[in-house]
Amino acid sequence: MSGQDNVQVLNDFTMITKEQYKYSDLTGKIIGCAMEVHKILGNGFQEVIYQRALEREMVLQGLAFSREHEMPIFYKEDQIGTRRVDFLVEGIISVEIKAIIQLEDVHLAQAINYLEAYNLEIGLLINFGSKSLAFKRLINAKFGKSIQSK
Repeated sequence: MSGQDNVQVLNDFTMITKEQYKYSDLTGKIIGCAMEVHKILGNGFQEVIYQRALEREMVLQGLAFSREHEMPIFYKEDQIGTRRVDFLVEGIISVEIKAIIQLEDVHLAQAINYLEAYNLEIGLLINFGSKSLAFKRLINAKFGKSIQSK
């Protein structure tokens, strides 16, 4: 089952960080860190550069996180492998970053699959590769919500 069937698009940062969304303060801080990184570096670097810069910015903002957090992947009851999410923030928000010209459905599907596989409620997919920072706030369909993006 893919959470892509239940999609809502929000077009600005203030809408995504409204209190009506669970963990909006935390996702707002993460997006703010990403905006600062993009403002300073712009686009055109490899993903690892943005990952390192975002790590530094989140430290400066006092966010607790694990970088390249390895999580198990299960099929039914059996662990069949592991996958690393770019960041797990405060133990509750997955953050997957990209440095590509445009996000595509495959990137969204990957981020949604991580939420489902890790049983996390909220995630962010952030793209540093375009002229303007792009991000999507993802909510695991198991928790009955949708996807918000800019």
